[in-house]
Amino acid sequence: MSNEITVSQSLAEAAAPLKNKLLGLAEHDQRFKLHNELHAGAVELLEAPTQISHLVLLCDNDLAGRERSCIAQLCERYGVTPPTLHNNHFSATLGMYRMTWERHTEYSTYTFFHGAPFEIPFAEPAINHVPKEWLETLPGEIIVATHIAFDNKQRPRRGLKELSALFASNTVIGSEVAAGNAVVWTDNQIHSDGFGRILIHDVALRRRQAGRLVRRLLEIETYRMLAMLPVPMMRSYIPQLARFDERLAALTETNIKLECIEDEQRLLNELTLLAAEIERISAKSSQRFNASSMYYDIVNLRVSELREKRIQGLQMIKEFIEQRLTSAMGTCTLVNNKLETLSTRVERASSLLRTRVEISMEKQSRDLLHSMDKRAHLQLRLQETVEGLSIVVLSYYLLGLTSYGLKAIKAAGFKLDTELATGIAIPIVVGAVFFLVRRIRRMVHTDGD
Repeated sequence: MSNEITVSQSLAEAAAPLKNKLLGLAEHDQRFKLHNELHAGAVELLEAPTQISHLVLLCDNDLAGRERSCIAQLCERYGVTPPTLHNNHFSATLGMYRMTWERHTEYSTYTFFHGAPFEIPFAEPAINHVPKEWLETLPGEIIVATHIAFDNKQRPRRGLKELSALFASNTVIGSEVAAGNAVVWTDNQIHSDGFGRILIHDVALRRRQAGRLVRRLLEIETYRMLAMLPVPMMRSYIPQLARFDERLAALTETNIKLECIEDEQRLLNELTLLAAEIERISAKSSQRFNASSMYYDIVNLRVSELREKRIQGLQMIKEFIEQRLTSAMGTCTLVNNKLETLSTRVERASSLLRTRVEISMEKQSRDLLHSMDKRAHLQLRLQETVEGLSIVVLSYYLLGLTSYGLKAIKAAGFKLDTELATGIAIPIVVGAVFFLVRRIRRMVHTDGD
C-alpha cells in the first residue's frame, strides 16, 4: 500500500484552481467541502492475508486537537506528512503497518492493517506493531476494540473444531457474505486481551470488495456498541417511571376529592413538580436515544449490505443482531414512549386541574363582587340616612344664627318679636337647606358619571 493522505485532501488540492470561477460563474463556497464529504473515509484496498486491529474511542470535539497532535507525533516518528488542522480523515503507511484515522462527532476510530502471512489468527494482531507508548497517549475511552484476521483463498476453509479453538469455545456465528465471495465467523465476545474477534475467509474477493467488506464489519461493531450506550441509563429509569405512574394515579384520584381552592392549588403544585421531574429525565435521555436510533438504523443497513447466506448449523449475523440488539433497542423505545405518555398524562391532568382552579377563582370573584355590591348598597342607604340628619343639623345651626341675628336687630331698638320671626324662618331655612343638599348631591353624581 502506498503512502498517501486522504482522498478528500487530494480532491481539494486538484480542485484548488477552480475555486474562484467556473465558466465565468461564481461557485458556492461550500461546493468542494460538500463534495469531498462523499469521498471521506476512502475504502482501503485489501489483499489476504492481512491482520486488522480496530479501536473506537469516545471523546468530545474539544479533544480533536490532542488527537491530531498524537497522530502528528506518530507521523514524525516515521517521516510521514501529518494531517492538517481541518482534516477529519487520515490514512498513511507507517513502517510495517498502515493506519487510518477518522474523527466523528462523539468518537474517533483508529484502524491498523498489517499484511503478512499468518498461521494462527489473532496470535500476532496488527496492533502489536504499533508503539505501545504512543497508544497510551491517545485521548478518550475505548468503546470498541476488534481484531480481524483475513485468510487468503489458498488456505482451506477452517473447520468448526478449529473455529471453536480460535473463539475460545464460545458460540460461533457466521455466514457466507458478498454473494458467496467470502465467509465470516465471529462470536461477538470480548476475549482475554480485551478485543473482539472476526475471521474472514477469502473465496473470490477483489481488493476493493474486500476493503468494503471489512469496513462494513467494523461499522457493524462500532455502531452496535454506540447504539447500546443508552441501554443501562434507560433501564435505570424504569423503576423511577413506575413510581411516577403510581404517583400520577394517586394525584388524579385526589383530584376528585378536593374541597377548597387551597387543596387544588397544592395539588397543582405537586403535578407541576412531577412534570418537571419527567421533563428532566426526558431532556437527559432524548438526545442519547435519538443518536442511538440513528446508529441502530446504520447497523441494520450495514447488515443488509453483507448479503448473507446461511452456513448449515450456524446462526447468521443478521439473526444475532435481530435477537440481541433489537431487544435492547426495544427497551430504549419503551422507556422513551413511557416518558412521552407520562408527560402527556401529567399535562392533561394539570390542564383539568387548572380549569377547576380557574372556575373556583371565578366563583370567588363573583361572590366578592356580590358582597361589594351589597356593601355599596348599604353604604348608599347609610348615606341617605346621614343626609337626612345633616339637613336637620344644618337647619338647627342656621336657625340658631338667624335667632342671634334677630335678637341683635331687636337690641338695636327695632320692635321685633324674635320668637315669632324665628318660628316663621324654620320652614324657609329647612326648605333652603334641603334643596341645597340635593343640588350638591346631584352635582357630585354628575361629576362621578
